[in-house]
Amino acid sequence: MPGIIIIDYGSQYNQLIARRVREHNVYSRIVPPTVSYEDVLAMKPDGVILSGGPSSVYRARYPTCDRRILEGAFPVLGICYGMQLITKLYGGTVKKTARREYGRSKLVIDDRARLFEGIPGRIISWMSHGDYVFKMPPGFKALAHTDNTAFAAIRDTAGRIFGVQFHPEVAHTEYGSRIIANFLFAVCRARKTWTMKNFIREEIARIRRRIGDDRVVLGLSGGVDSSVVAALINKAVGKNLHCIFVDNGVMRKNEGSRVKELFERNLHMNLISVDASRQFLRALDGVTDPEKKRKIIGRIFVRVFEKEARRIGGVKFLGQGTLYPDVIESMSAFGGPTAVIKSHHNVGGLPKKMGLTLIEPLRELFKDEVRLLGKELRLPKEILWRQPFPGPGLAIRVIGAVNKERLDILREADSILVEEMKKADLYYTIWQAFPVLLPIKSVGVMGDERTYEHVMAIRAVTSVDGMTADWAKLPYELLEKISSRIISEVRGINRVVFDISSKPPSTIEWE
Repeated sequence: MPGIIIIDYGSQYNQLIARRVREHNVYSRIVPPTVSYEDVLAMKPDGVILSGGPSSVYRARYPTCDRRILEGAFPVLGICYGMQLITKLYGGTVKKTARREYGRSKLVIDDRARLFEGIPGRIISWMSHGDYVFKMPPGFKALAHTDNTAFAAIRDTAGRIFGVQFHPEVAHTEYGSRIIANFLFAVCRARKTWTMKNFIREEIARIRRRIGDDRVVLGLSGGVDSSVVAALINKAVGKNLHCIFVDNGVMRKNEGSRVKELFERNLHMNLISVDASRQFLRALDGVTDPEKKRKIIGRIFVRVFEKEARRIGGVKFLGQGTLYPDVIESMSAFGGPTAVIKSHHNVGGLPKKMGLTLIEPLRELFKDEVRLLGKELRLPKEILWRQPFPGPGLAIRVIGAVNKERLDILREADSILVEEMKKADLYYTIWQAFPVLLPIKSVGVMGDERTYEHVMAIRAVTSVDGMTADWAKLPYELLEKISSRIISEVRGINRVVFDISSKPPSTIEWE
């Protein structure tokens, strides 16, 4: 399928670049820097994007690409490191900045030459770089600048190769989506062939070819990802899909009964419910490191699945709702030098010898694409627009040691938060809101008596795809109501605080 090839130089935003391309209905594919010119030609791309990354082109060894890719018949856009690599390869000079430029920066556009068509002369851009273009290569001209960066955007005189020092793929950049659209359509003349209807048709055919008459088990948590992947696989293989709901002891209040009601009774899927909460909590006892929590939960998750799969008989596949953000934050799935932020139980915590073959139909999708997919599959709103919930569950929202007492406190607070968000008609309009139980206590006064009890943090963010996020400006009246109810109704809490951090530099979850 024609589209855009994205060469991965290790940026934490590389999957986000892919998402921004796809939101314009253009297919995108990420490849490592080692991709050959012949392989790129075989893909017949409309254009190539070079991602950002943590490397520096003036070092002895730096990731590059086959020079012929830049000299091919398709347009090229370099972002951050990608622009610096273009500069290096074409004879310009890149140097280390005296002070790293990070965050929002006012971009002044000097030449709209296709890439900036229809965009105001001054916009806010998102910068994240420690190197800069000191001298442009011969045959290139400047398109934009900031107070700190003389060459914030460049292009060659032929109008085929472009570079931007800022990140148009990040939501913090104004008109970033329009800049990418200009590259796709004004420069590359790309075709709009990427749709959820096409994805469903191709993925169902792929699943049927891979699974055949065998059986597949799938961990159904009731969240968006597992629900959509269950519906997709069910559409492909029907009753050969066996959904398994595992109560791991770190789920939300009344989760088991809700999942059973929706999937067994309403959607008529094969559903097996397993209470393994004691097994999980024993293994998590005393564990404080978030990576260890994830790996423990992932390991036991697989053991339980293997046991239940043997009871079913004839099972060879394990379905999972792994998404693009899971992959990019856990490892470089495509061979690039991406740094690990955190592992996910779907990705990094799985033992090598599971006994079952993984099938991950959503692995190339972002959360908003998954919701579009679910809508095409006619899943109900209560499933599709449920807020994201981490695979390791409340275990990574109880900061520090996990035990039943602390989990029960968090469960009650979570129930109150969700209830109040729905009453305020905000639950379905923001990306995510949840409480976090902190590993500290504070002094308080309740009923004229001194208390020394737990502190609860409230995290609420707005986002499009989970790769970047801003803290949600919830109404003070709502925050007051949530705080008052938690302190009054949840035994063991005497203080509630509100998290006002954005991603980046923070992550959405605390662990």
